[in-house]
Amino acid sequence: MAHFAVLGPLAVESPPGRWAALRGDRQRTLLAVLLLNANQHVPVDVLVEALWPAGPPKSHTSNLHTYLSRLRERIDGLRVEHGPPGYRLRVEPDELDLLVFRSAVAEGRRTADPAAAAGHYRRALALWRGPVLAGLHVPRLDADVARLESERLAAFEDCVDAELTAGRHGELTGELRAMLSEHPLRERLAAQLMIALHRAGQQGDALEVYRRLRATLIEELGVEPGSEARRVHAAVLRGEDPVPRLPPAVWPVCQLPPDIGDFTGRDAELAELTGVLGAGAGVPVAVLSGEPGAGKSTLAVRAAHRLRARFPDGQLYVPLAGRDIGEVLADLLRALGVPGPAVPDDALARAAVFRGRLTDRRVLVVLDDATDPGHVRTLLPGTPGCAVLVTSRRRLSGLAGAHRLALGPLSGADAAELLNRLAGARVTREHADAERIVTACARLPLALRIAGSRLAIRPHLRLGELADRLEDEVRRLDELTVSDLAVRSSIALSYEGLRPPARRAFRLLGRCRLADLPSWAVTTLVDDPDADEAVEELVEASLLEARGADATGEGRYRMHDLVRLYAAELGDPAPTEGLRTVLAATLALADEAAARLPRTVPMPSPAHEPPAQPLPRELVERLLARPDDWFSAERANLVLLIGTLGARDALLLLDRLGVYLYLHGQYADMRAAYETVLVAAAEDPPLAAVAEATLTLLRHARGQYEEAAVRYRACAKELEAHGDRRAHAWVSANLAHCLIGLGRAEEALQTAAHARELFTVDGSAAELGWVRAAESAALLRLGRIADAREVDRTALAAARETGDARVIGEAWHGYAWSSLLTGDDPGAAAAIAESVALLRGTMARSALAKSLRTLGAISAATGSRDVATAAFGEARELARELDERPRELSCTRALAAAWIGEGRAAQAIPVLRACLDEFREMGGRPAAGLTWLVLHRAYEATGDDESAAEALAEAAGLLDPRDASAAALRRALLALTEPA
Repeated sequence: MAHFAVLGPLAVESPPGRWAALRGDRQRTLLAVLLLNANQHVPVDVLVEALWPAGPPKSHTSNLHTYLSRLRERIDGLRVEHGPPGYRLRVEPDELDLLVFRSAVAEGRRTADPAAAAGHYRRALALWRGPVLAGLHVPRLDADVARLESERLAAFEDCVDAELTAGRHGELTGELRAMLSEHPLRERLAAQLMIALHRAGQQGDALEVYRRLRATLIEELGVEPGSEARRVHAAVLRGEDPVPRLPPAVWPVCQLPPDIGDFTGRDAELAELTGVLGAGAGVPVAVLSGEPGAGKSTLAVRAAHRLRARFPDGQLYVPLAGRDIGEVLADLLRALGVPGPAVPDDALARAAVFRGRLTDRRVLVVLDDATDPGHVRTLLPGTPGCAVLVTSRRRLSGLAGAHRLALGPLSGADAAELLNRLAGARVTREHADAERIVTACARLPLALRIAGSRLAIRPHLRLGELADRLEDEVRRLDELTVSDLAVRSSIALSYEGLRPPARRAFRLLGRCRLADLPSWAVTTLVDDPDADEAVEELVEASLLEARGADATGEGRYRMHDLVRLYAAELGDPAPTEGLRTVLAATLALADEAAARLPRTVPMPSPAHEPPAQPLPRELVERLLARPDDWFSAERANLVLLIGTLGARDALLLLDRLGVYLYLHGQYADMRAAYETVLVAAAEDPPLAAVAEATLTLLRHARGQYEEAAVRYRACAKELEAHGDRRAHAWVSANLAHCLIGLGRAEEALQTAAHARELFTVDGSAAELGWVRAAESAALLRLGRIADAREVDRTALAAARETGDARVIGEAWHGYAWSSLLTGDDPGAAAAIAESVALLRGTMARSALAKSLRTLGAISAATGSRDVATAAFGEARELARELDERPRELSCTRALAAAWIGEGRAAQAIPVLRACLDEFREMGGRPAAGLTWLVLHRAYEATGDDESAAEALAEAAGLLDPRDASAAALRRALLALTEPA
């Protein structure tokens, strides 16, 4: 295993006896940041700021991965983990000198015998080889380095106190003089030096130390020395032994409940709490709040146990729920040794005695289930050294200066792990059903603990059976009860503490099943002049979560599932139109937002009358100022609404949402929603055909060409039978594009011609442009370059008449490609540049990705290698974001071809083989053939003649000699394989 040192120059011993040499300041900086935060997650942005203080390069993510890889290569057994909170370096307590130092210091502070304590301190101080990370300056770590130097100085002072108490003053004067010269304002050091000198018979020197200290403080800070220095000075003047203040007496009063053995997760929250409470400055107060069942008390107990070493005088645990504050104080005083007759009658007097008992002691006070900020203030210690951890169902906003941590549900992995610990190995075996249970429990620890306990006491109960019960919302809260644990009663405690207006608002909000609500919808639902106050009370009680403003600037609120179920079962409040108004407004907003976005989905929009909008026009304009942002904020709600509407209304709403989803390549949400509509439209064949056609389009975008072609034909037949000429036209055009991907150009040309006939009646320029693009592509595959060129020229002229930048940009794309094939290289380069420039100004990212890919091909074919690789790289990233796998693969293939030209053929081969496998699975013969050609070049470059010959033969069997597009791509790809 490796050993690390940061208390001085950064050093790594790996393996033992050999010092690892780290090359480059950024490798050393990365390791230093991780070590100073050992066993804690470090956010990626912190690492980036440390590595590039002047601003990160575009490639910072890949660079960070590279530095980590190199560290792993140079340091045996380096344990760096990566998760959503960031990166964490795992080290054992004896593997890092900083951890050994802190452990030894803590042991010294726990030890009552001063001589033994001094030994621990000296062992800790001996680990320091110089300034922290000497020789490596990382601005992001300046505060951490300063804090560590302060820790070192405090440990030295504690060590001196212990040695003075043990009578070792004669050995300390020189060391104290040197340290005081470095820290002339440090009063504790001056007092210690005065004591040592006085005991050594040097009273005059001791008084001179005080004189210099006082002069320095007045000159530098304008203040007199503090009470401790004055006390020692007075004792020296009187000729008395100024005995140092001894460490607090060992009187640990530990009232903490036991820490549970199956505690799971919460690493980040634990780190935050222990960091705040263990900081040692003032009297830190942390408030841990959260919804019922989030595990606040359990986490508080875990954190308190972890902090015991930092608070050696004790840990007080005070349950506050429903208790009189005077009685609470009386119990605390008796626990701290105050005899019954000495406990004052008045609560304020008891509070004063409580603070007096904690003076200069280091005690952690845990206040569980607090409801009143005033009660918490009464129980706060008065002197530094103590800390207070409060758990509350409320946020306790009136508690000034407190550090607040809102506790949410567990992560998915931690929730599954907790269920596994409670119910055993069958959770792993029945993984899918376990996930259903976790989801139904909303990842809340209390609910999971109940579900896990039920499974544990009933080994015969199948996870699937319990999941079925929990997924029934009517009975879910009944199922989440075992022994004295019940989710319902936990929520009820919070509900019963509400005032009547907040209770009414709670029940109203429980009737709405949306994922989260914008503030206008909350106000509309509550429908009361005092709605804001009621909502604030619900947020304060952790029954409603305020999630901050969304992209439209509207505040959002969320009621968690189990809380919503409880609210829904309380019964309806007074009748309100709020719910119907929210639904109508949401549908009208979706309709108008879609109308403001470019429609890129190649399917027709259903005819409909625009719905009435009940919201004020000013609010509508503010919400839809950026329609993209509105859809982003409301996407989850719209998907939920689709599942509650009738088939026709659901399809209409989904068509509006689909404008946004397709534009951004969010095909998974779109596919799931259309599958829901397809089930609902089972009794309405025309509706079902439209839904199925759109689902087929999504399969097509993912490269499932064979299946898509079969389904397109079935949909076209159904739509023709029902007389839906426009939808039939779109499906036929999409089928034509799909057939081109399959290499069936003749059939694609016939299908495109049929689509154009169907569009003749009312086809727009965009619709006809989509058909012409298919015709041009098919003609080029058949070698009819001149005919394709004419189709593209016609399409460009029609597009220009629209004035639509997206339509024009897409038309320029087709024109650019046919220009290249006719030998007009300059015209092709100019046309594709125009296409990319126009599309960059639109939201049509899919069309932009397509044009960028073509820019790459034209640039490669015309000798602009750098432009080509940059364009292919950008197109690939866009395609990856949009989940357009065929386009992503074709760009990857082009970049791999460039690697061959750069002398990295061996690296390109596995990438090309992976592309080939996927193209084959898609059924794309031209794409597979071109990939074989690039592989041929790669094998030639590596000297594998047999594989090269095989690849060339495979390509010949797949490529159509008439295919002009394939020939142009071949020219581009092979140009990239030439030496750079």
